[in-house]
Amino acid sequence: MEVTINKQARLSEHFTLGEMCKTSAKTADGNIPSHVHIENLKRLCGWLEMLRSEWNKRYSLSSLSPNPSPKREGNFKGEGSECQEEPIIINSGYRSEAVNKAVGGVKGSNHLTGCAADIRVAGIEQLVRYATILLDISDESQEDFDELLLERSPKGTYWLHFAVRPSGNRRKVRLIQT
Repeated sequence: MEVTINKQARLSEHFTLGEMCKTSAKTADGNIPSHVHIENLKRLCGWLEMLRSEWNKRYSLSSLSPNPSPKREGNFKGEGSECQEEPIIINSGYRSEAVNKAVGGVKGSNHLTGCAADIRVAGIEQLVRYATILLDISDESQEDFDELLLERSPKGTYWLHFAVRPSGNRRKVRLIQT
């Protein structure tokens, strides 16, 4: 019997189960989260919703967009003008053991429990701004996150790894070159 997920299921207003489970790994068929993983993804998506909202308040329609195509979702009323909201693009969210191994993820990764997402950014400036917003959200809400990793590949690609656990968050902030 083949197990599947409803990829259209909403974890929050702007994030679906499908986008939080997508992967480029060839073993993607087994990337099925449990109910516990889905609850963790919902918690994570709450933070991502706050990031999205604050990003759009501060920088809507900026040249820092992680999605350079003209296709944008939703409407956002800026000061005296109407503009489109920018989405937060997820490169990787939940990963099964097989997917984590296939993509070279670390053992014990927060991705394995649905507590982490890698977020696409247009460059280093957007990476720093996303990180700043998430730190501000944590400070203002007095809620901690587990990891905020500003990452760069040897090819010069940047992304933001963000994780929040149900408990035991470490507020680990690092700049990492992979």
